[in-house]
Amino acid sequence: MVTENPTLHTLLSHRSIRKYQDRDIPQDVLDKILEAGIRASNTGNMQVYSVVVTRSAEMKEKLSPLHFNQPMIKQAPVVLTIAADVQRFHHWCAIHKAEKSYDNFLWFVCGCIDSTLFAQNIAVAAESYGLGLCFLGTTLYNAEEIAQVLEMPEGVIPINTITLGYPAENPPLTDRLPLKAVVHDEKYRAETDWDIRDLYYQMDHSDFTKKLLEENALPNLAQIFTTKRYTKKDNMAISEKLLAFLKRGGFMQTF
Repeated sequence: MVTENPTLHTLLSHRSIRKYQDRDIPQDVLDKILEAGIRASNTGNMQVYSVVVTRSAEMKEKLSPLHFNQPMIKQAPVVLTIAADVQRFHHWCAIHKAEKSYDNFLWFVCGCIDSTLFAQNIAVAAESYGLGLCFLGTTLYNAEEIAQVLEMPEGVIPINTITLGYPAENPPLTDRLPLKAVVHDEKYRAETDWDIRDLYYQMDHSDFTKKLLEENALPNLAQIFTTKRYTKKDNMAISEKLLAFLKRGGFMQTF
């Protein structure tokens, strides 16, 4: 029998919070949360990530349009922009006359992994303090513009943005696929059409999905994703824009 512990409860209770109280986060609390972040696993103990902490209304005003003016950017007392960062490590290497070796695609991927692990530790720690948060999926859409606003140098690429504050709402938990959808024993399991329909059944038939289908006049949730949320046209345009920034930002020297 598994006994639920506080950390497990925090993880199982996670929900995105987009409305916050008008209440500051004490600096000592924020420091503890960020310290929890740096205890995350990372590649080679190199910690190729950094975070910019935004509190000022002036900087939030500059960041807001780059996140499509989502209200929580201005409302949250703290906005965290977490970046893949090889610049610091390269600087350290240069001081010690070691070769610059991490300006390539592999280390962009490593930076994405490291920065996301760092971000997830921050999320769990923040919720353990009673804070709410929201990961913004818009960071990579305008990574170059965000980097310019935050004066990030070459080798530093924004990956994640987290809004952070004391919740002013308590939304229901969002749908998740059942465990059997993502867990494969010993080797990857091929799914039949029937298996896929079964795995997505609850998500496809939830009240929230029914509302979306009515609002968008579409027959199923999959088509909402492909024609409304993340279209191929947008995916290709954002990919091209991001790739160009990676090349200019010193992550694609081998290409």
